[in-house]
Amino acid sequence: MGWAIDMLSKKNPQIEVKKTAEIVSSKIGLAPRGDVIGIYDLPPYVSVGFSITLTVQSFKGEAVLLFSNAEETVTQTIDLEKNYANLKQSVNKDKWKQYFRKVKKGFGYLKRNGLLNTYRRVRIEQQKTNDKYLEWIEKNEQPLQQTAELKNQVLISVVIPVYNVEVRWLDKCIQSIKDQTYTNWELCIADDASTNKELLDALAAYEKSDSRIKVVFRKENGHICKATNSALEIAEGEFVALLDNDDELAPNALYEVAALLNEHPELNLIYTDEDKIDESGTRSDPAFKPQWSPDLLMGTNYISHLGVYRRSIIEEIGGLREGFEGAQDYDLVLRFTEKTAPETIAHIPKVLYHWRMLDTSTAANQGSKNYAFLAGQKALQEALNRRGIAGSVESGAANGLYRVTYDIPEKEMVSIIIPTRNGYKDLKRCVDSIVEKTEYPNFEIIVADNGSDEAQMEELYSHYETMLGDRFTKLSIDIPFNFSKINNLAAKEAKGKYLLFLNNDTKVINMNWLTNMVSLAQFDHVGTVGAKLYYENNTIQHAGVIVGLGGVAGHGHHTYPKGDFGYFGKLVVNTDYLAVTAACVMIKKTDFDQLNGFDEEFVVAYNDVDLCIRVYDELGKYNVFAADTELYHYESQSRGYEDTPEKQERFLQEAERFRRRWPDYVENDPFYNPNLTVSGGDFTVRL
Repeated sequence: MGWAIDMLSKKNPQIEVKKTAEIVSSKIGLAPRGDVIGIYDLPPYVSVGFSITLTVQSFKGEAVLLFSNAEETVTQTIDLEKNYANLKQSVNKDKWKQYFRKVKKGFGYLKRNGLLNTYRRVRIEQQKTNDKYLEWIEKNEQPLQQTAELKNQVLISVVIPVYNVEVRWLDKCIQSIKDQTYTNWELCIADDASTNKELLDALAAYEKSDSRIKVVFRKENGHICKATNSALEIAEGEFVALLDNDDELAPNALYEVAALLNEHPELNLIYTDEDKIDESGTRSDPAFKPQWSPDLLMGTNYISHLGVYRRSIIEEIGGLREGFEGAQDYDLVLRFTEKTAPETIAHIPKVLYHWRMLDTSTAANQGSKNYAFLAGQKALQEALNRRGIAGSVESGAANGLYRVTYDIPEKEMVSIIIPTRNGYKDLKRCVDSIVEKTEYPNFEIIVADNGSDEAQMEELYSHYETMLGDRFTKLSIDIPFNFSKINNLAAKEAKGKYLLFLNNDTKVINMNWLTNMVSLAQFDHVGTVGAKLYYENNTIQHAGVIVGLGGVAGHGHHTYPKGDFGYFGKLVVNTDYLAVTAACVMIKKTDFDQLNGFDEEFVVAYNDVDLCIRVYDELGKYNVFAADTELYHYESQSRGYEDTPEKQERFLQEAERFRRRWPDYVENDPFYNPNLTVSGGDFTVRL
């Protein structure tokens, strides 16, 4: 039994059972499903449920189900050898829980983004089934061999606060520590005045069972921050690993940390990838993280688990702070990273932490601890105050995501540089949108005209000169087309502190687009700022460039629907990427000049990605995708696509030049995870 619906037509797909030697006959029936009808707001007469009865010669092989509409067919296979009736009840319970969580999540998505965008996201999610992650686990997490002896046997203190936790989950948590292949650890547990006798007896037994386990029993309940600090007080390790009392560590977690510290003893903070684990032990929802990303951290605690911190710095900043319960680790990492340099922060791209999905945990239910997200907002606001940065923090698009608005003390001039050759309609739409939808007061527009020969272009320029006066300049650059050179020449004439390179086939959407970009570009650590660009059909054209995607570079979240949160919120929070597109990119003029602008050997393609990499590689600055800066991008309408042999050959030559220049980044983009696919921008696992 199940259900199926064509989300566009709101009709049943055609259902068939593929004929095989094992299947004697099949019977398909339809049935109402009020739960599905309610969630997706379907007509009440649509019978989206179905049942299939099979008569088989023997329980061998597979049954293949075909679901078809006018455009495509989707297949689903059923293992005939599997005894579905005898599955453990706990597994069934967890599957139902996951099902209802997905239904609830899908209903919320539908309400926010509408039917068409929900359909688009469903199409994307069809490529991201948990079966693929389970296949990835099988392929990448082979049975552990004997680990090599490490010269520096650094002591790692695993710290766990406990309060009336179910003993079965604490048992699994502690067993995962005992199972570590690295043995130089200590476990520091602080019981926060629990009243559960079974738990108290278990804690006493743990302490007796292993000399490395230490338990402190608090006399008064002080909540998670005080309890964690009590555990820290008995910690003796050089490094501290924070572990929740119902979660689990991978068997090699502490070894991987210790091995990295042997290679780089200067490190102060190490974090790893993580996933979720349900009550039956099934893993899902992996969080594959980037390397150190300071701007992403200001939008969400992407570091999270497993976090391993140098204990001396934790002591220096006073441990965890009361008043931040629920976001105590977020507040900790914000304060901690203010006391250490970026080069002392490292990421291990392995899933070494399993976050337990219980009904009371935020891993399963984002609404279970709303106070935690308010505490996160408070932690960010205090971070701004400590750093002397004027700004405000709001809750973001979802729990655990935040929107930080930075004040701009001085609204310096922005020079908006728009290359064009003819393209009257495109340019008019672009400039008109700037004039009509820009709240930022101090900008000039420079149109770099590359040999327009349409009479109406001059009329348009005269119109803007009259309207904008000295805020508009038409700069004639009559040379063979070279995107890099045209922009470089125009930049020499710019008067602004900031340069904004903008394609003529764009259209501004939101009034604060330029303010957002300047608010980020003003910081010393920021090199370039990019925008969120949509196709005309309201799907993502650009939201950050991933180097190595498709063998060279490509766009993350490509064709995701407008309103989508993206991979762990990356479409709705400011995010560090190795590159952004020059279709809309801001950079300080001093930085642009220091790098000698765009490399003119890249005539058409990859000039923007090359510039961004030089910003990161040579200037040591970050390239930031500004999530709240939105424009439409009617891509390549004025110049056309690479649709001739000559254009294609030039494109391939520039791609190869880029690969030769930046082989290390093509192989490993630091702001993308090596466990994620490079064949597309949908953040599926790499198999």
